[in-house]
Formats: sequence, C-alpha cells, structure tokens
Amino acid sequence: MGPTACGKTYLAIQLMQQFPIEVVSVDSAMVYRGMDIGTAKPDRKILQNFPHHLIDIREPWETYSAADFCQDANTIIEDILSRRKIPLLTGGTMLYFKALQQGLSELPSSDPDIRRQILEEASQKGWTAMHEKLSTIDLKAALRIHPNDPQRIGRALEVYAITGKTLTEHFEKPLKSDENHYQSIVLLPSDRKKLHKNIETRFHQMLSEGWADEVKTLLSDERITLESSCMRTVGYRQIGMYLQGKISYDRMISQGVAATRQLAKRQMTWLRPWPKAVFLDPYESDCLETLQAIIRDY
Repeated sequence: MGPTACGKTYLAIQLMQQFPIEVVSVDSAMVYRGMDIGTAKPDRKILQNFPHHLIDIREPWETYSAADFCQDANTIIEDILSRRKIPLLTGGTMLYFKALQQGLSELPSSDPDIRRQILEEASQKGWTAMHEKLSTIDLKAALRIHPNDPQRIGRALEVYAITGKTLTEHFEKPLKSDENHYQSIVLLPSDRKKLHKNIETRFHQMLSEGWADEVKTLLSDERITLESSCMRTVGYRQIGMYLQGKISYDRMISQGVAATRQLAKRQMTWLRPWPKAVFLDPYESDCLETLQAIIRDY
C-alpha cells in the first residue's frame, strides 16, 4: 500500500514474475469499467499476462462500498490460498485496507424519508450550508469530508438523524480486528518533491493519452454527473468541469495536479501510524530486493 504515483503496480508486477502471486486490486476507481486512463489502470496486455482481481467489475454509475470490497476480497483471497498461491493486495484506497484488516463500523441502512428531507433542505440552502451544518454536529466528519461531496455530507447527516450518534462516534467504536492475517507493506516515499514531480508528469501523460475523451464519454451517459461517485476520483471532476466550460484548461490542470497531491498527502497520513507494518521507501534501490525477501519469508 502507498500513495498515488509511488510505483505500487510496477513493483507488484515485478514480484508476479518471480513468485506464485495473484494481485487483488485495492482501488475504489479501478473497479469501474471505462475508467482506464485516469485511474492508471494496467493496460490490457499487462492484465492478460498478469491478471488483477477486482478490476472492471462495476459500471461507472453503480456504487461500490467498503463492505462490497471486503466481501469480494475475502472470497478471492480464500480462493487464491486454496490454490496454494499468494494474494498480494495492492492499491491506495486506505479505507478498503482498513476495513479489511480492522473491520467495518455498523451503520444503519439508508432511510428514504430522512434522505428525502436532507435532499430537500440541500436544494433550498445548498450543499455548502449543509456542510456547515455537519460541522456543528460532527466537526471531525466535516473536516474529513470535502464541501463538494454531497453524497458523503448527506450520509453523515442521515446517520445522525437516524441514530442520534455522529458518524465519528460510530467510527470510533472498537472493531473486530483481523490484522494478524496480513503482512502490511507500506511504501512511503522519502522525497516529497520527487513524488510531486511524478504526479505532475503522470497527469500530463494521461491527458496526452486521451483522458479528457474518457471523461467526455463517461459524462455522455445520462446516468453519470459530476456528483456521481465515480466522478469523485481525482482529476475526473476537474476535467469534467473543464468540459462543461466551468474552468479553463490551465485551471483544470492546476486543480487536478493539486488535488492529486492532496490525495497523496492524505494517503500518507493514513499510512504513517499503520499497525504492524513494514515501511519501505520506493525510491531506494533495495526496495524490490526487500519486497522479494518478505515474499520468500511468507
């Protein structure tokens, strides 16, 4: 596990060439079909030679939750182990890793009436006001959730309305841990400037490969809007805003690169205190050799 653009897929493929490994993708965007360029999804040739599980399993207008991931991942892991191979979970969606290893908070099912009331209030006041409302109820959740994320704002308010407890209170309840079944390997780049440069370079490269056309195709489907779950992926929303004439091309690039850097920062914040993990620097020359030793010991 590690931040975006730090070389996780490259290292995983190097290991797959040497060991009986099957990769299980831990990425909330790679699950969607048609989201290939902007998610840095391995290309078809790589996937043919080195198959990855949990890629291209949902349509982009469908939802995919941490609970869905845990159910799918556990089934796949058991199957891989039954064939005497090694499951290597690889990706950057830290919530999925956390849910798999540390358990999921039990949250109430959505209540259609309460959800409708929240949406009606949002249509009158706007989601900025709803985010401010959330901050008075659950400041920690409001700090975690972006003001432009109506789905998560609405869900946090809904959970409070149904249970009388904040989302943070639910998340802070002790969970059943399954950490001992995993060897966590955290890639933490030591050179922040190099990571930022890699992010910027990759952003431009993906644009040259037709990323904007990919987003245009997604938004041409009436089931997908800028507020859809799939469009919350960094870069997609910014390109969508550009395509809709809301921001300039240069602004799209600057905002997209900045959002990707912020994502990397959040990912590393998640990872630094990760329990019982081996921490490696992907920019060190012995990183792959160390990974090979870990797999051999496994």
